[in-house]
Amino acid sequence: MKKMTQKYNLIKADSRGYADHGWLKSSHSFSFANYYDPARIHFGALRVLNDDYVAAGEGFGKHPHDNMEIVSIPLSGELKHGDSMGNETVIKYGEVQAMSAGTGIIHSEMNNRQDIAVEFLQIWIIPEKKNVTPRYDQKPIDKLSTTNRLGQIGSPNRGEDGIWINQQAWFHLGFFDKKSFVKYDLKRTGNGVYLFIIEGGAEVDGHRIERRDAITVTDTETLSISIDKNTKILVIEVPMTL
Repeated sequence: MKKMTQKYNLIKADSRGYADHGWLKSSHSFSFANYYDPARIHFGALRVLNDDYVAAGEGFGKHPHDNMEIVSIPLSGELKHGDSMGNETVIKYGEVQAMSAGTGIIHSEMNNRQDIAVEFLQIWIIPEKKNVTPRYDQKPIDKLSTTNRLGQIGSPNRGEDGIWINQQAWFHLGFFDKKSFVKYDLKRTGNGVYLFIIEGGAEVDGHRIERRDAITVTDTETLSISIDKNTKILVIEVPMTL
């Protein structure tokens, strides 16, 4: 069997696109809105990773989407969601939300609080199947499975831990309050990994990454992660061919 040669790409936090609209401050890991970088269109099926700050009482009014898997992970505050399927919900820190836009949906995302900002990650995944019936999912993040370990918060398999995603993609999240060493074994041959440091710092196969940095890894079956104290890590595994 031919041995894989891992390929790594470090994305520093300050190299991301940035937009400041006053009420909205957003860092873009991939080309989005007025930010365009031909080298950062997508990473396999991962199309968008926006690091958003929305001021108190503000937000995104009603707007359409189709044929995209949209995942939101609050980092602080509360995000109010409404959509044309009739869902009216509030997503808080410690929860994860997914929306299959499919054949088309209109939704809004507002800061549910009038006194504090909401910060959240919004992630778009290119779907495995197009024109599916739109669908909404919201789940609590299991604290035990994500404390000092990488716990699954999303997968393509109905009934597994976390949200269901219309793609051969897996999401894992870890909240580490002590130095740790963990391995991440890829679920599917040919997939790649986008590892994002929410807080803290870590080494991935010897590559050092800090707060809001990311590293992409392809042509691998496993990652070795050495984690510093008080670190939050998001691991997104996606197909590299569409």
